Amino acid sequence: MDSITQAALGAGICGAMLGRFHGRKAIVAGAVLATLPDLDVVIRYADPVSAMINHRGFSHSLFVLTVLSIALTAALRHWRPSPHYGAGRLFWAIWLTLITHPLLDAFTAYGTQLLWPLRPTPTAWSTLFIIDPFFTAPLTLAVIAALFAGPGERTRRAMRWTLAWCCVYLAASIAFKQVVENRVRNRLESNGVVVQAMFSTPQPFNILLWRVVARTPDGQYYESTTGILDRRPSEQLRLPLNTELARAMPPFEPLEGLRWFSGDWLRYDDIDGKLVVSDLRMGLGAGYYSFRFLFAHRASPGAPWQPRTPEFWPTRRGTSELSAVVRRVWQQTPPLPLATWAERMTQAPAGEANTQDE
Repeated sequence: MDSITQAALGAGICGAMLGRFHGRKAIVAGAVLATLPDLDVVIRYADPVSAMINHRGFSHSLFVLTVLSIALTAALRHWRPSPHYGAGRLFWAIWLTLITHPLLDAFTAYGTQLLWPLRPTPTAWSTLFIIDPFFTAPLTLAVIAALFAGPGERTRRAMRWTLAWCCVYLAASIAFKQVVENRVRNRLESNGVVVQAMFSTPQPFNILLWRVVARTPDGQYYESTTGILDRRPSEQLRLPLNTELARAMPPFEPLEGLRWFSGDWLRYDDIDGKLVVSDLRMGLGAGYYSFRFLFAHRASPGAPWQPRTPEFWPTRRGTSELSAVVRRVWQQTPPLPLATWAERMTQAPAGEANTQDE
């Protein structure tokens, strides 16, 4: 989730648990603690793929953060013990403040390595968009009120209620995810489509509209946009994964890393002799995926791919498209032009088509 949400969540937890004893300091300390896991962004990597798959790594590990919580509790009890509560209360406040950061991140589509140094596919429950004002705003307002008025009984109660709201909202997001996935699965299977795997993610800023990607055994995928408030069938499009392009690549560690990180939710495109790999999990949909990478090039069609240091492939940031998606939450007409957007997948961005590779 975004930094404001993480800071507000940490401030709310610490303020609710320790604000009676430490006042505003508890709120500030909670906000600072909750942002610590994201300090891994200062680490520089050789290429954007390495940066992507290593973000939310060791610093988001439940094991690492539990050890850090124990160490901080011991240090604070040694140097600045409070006579008002014991080590147990302090540990739970610190641990919950730290541990909720990666757990909340795991509710997004990006992927969080909760069990680092073990290496299962990073967790992406994908029930929240990375910025969701309906989740964040109530808690942020309660924290701001506590900072101005002080964490008295009323403001602490407000923080507890907004933390409860966050839990209810998360539960609703999980339920909505099941609803939209079942809806899309039933529609596909009623049309004779065999669904091999399915991934769904909420569209920007809400949990009422979802993008559902269904992979089929024939190397295709279906992309659907469906909302909780829909009264008619959702927009749906069948597209190719083009996995034969990846099979033509020699073994290449960055590509294998991205396949592991994404759970292999990847699409491959040959764009003017360049191998572009798109992460299907994030973005508005085909034509507007958030993470696309240039992995290789070749001199002519049919020639061997030449791997290269991965680079970001320019992604389109459509303001009008984003507005259309937000409006789609409550309005199905006109439908989203998914086919038109998908045509842009294989178009080279301006300045790329005639670029000569070194």
